[in-house]
Amino acid sequence: MKKKTRATAAGTAKRPKTGPAGPKAAPRGIRKSASPPPAPSVDPKSTIRRLKTQLARARARIEELQASADTDFLLDIPNRRGFERELHRAIAFIKRYHASGALIVLDVDRLKPINDAFGHAAGDEVLKAIVKTLLAHVRASDVIGRLGGDEFALLLWNLSETDARAKAALLEGAIDRLTFVFGGRTVTAGASAGVTILGLHAELGRALEEADSAMYIRKAQRRHEA
Repeated sequence: MKKKTRATAAGTAKRPKTGPAGPKAAPRGIRKSASPPPAPSVDPKSTIRRLKTQLARARARIEELQASADTDFLLDIPNRRGFERELHRAIAFIKRYHASGALIVLDVDRLKPINDAFGHAAGDEVLKAIVKTLLAHVRASDVIGRLGGDEFALLLWNLSETDARAKAALLEGAIDRLTFVFGGRTVTAGASAGVTILGLHAELGRALEEADSAMYIRKAQRRHEA
């Protein structure tokens, strides 16, 4: 009786064999992804044109940033960095082609008292008037730069030492004649100029030092004359 029971239990556990398995159905909610559309064909010529345009814009932006880095924001003339770059090029040209030039360093005489008495806006007005005066007395090929504060430099082409000193005196006189009215008071500024000649042996640093030293000597002389 026990053997029959075991056989019946074993038969119950066995499952009938099934036929060959068919394709499995995809689960609900999941769809087969469609194949991506073919990439549009790219015209090499239009790509090259686009890249050239982008490169031109980038170069223009770089030049714009370089120009702003070399320009005095207030006076719209080269700052010290910009002027030294121009002076370096001029010295190289003079040495190569045996040209001549002159460097004038000019310092405004009474700008600090004007700033102290009437404010920096008044001082800025004086500086702008001085730059306008300098530009009116030099050629388009000459270069005027602001070395800093109330000190300017001028690069003048094809001048002898005599002509350069005469030009420095003319610039002093033109600035001396400028008058300004601040707070109901009429004031003047004035300027002192020092000259050095740029020849075949000129060096940038030494030329600036020589013109600067000559300017301080001239400033002391003007004080004595006053």
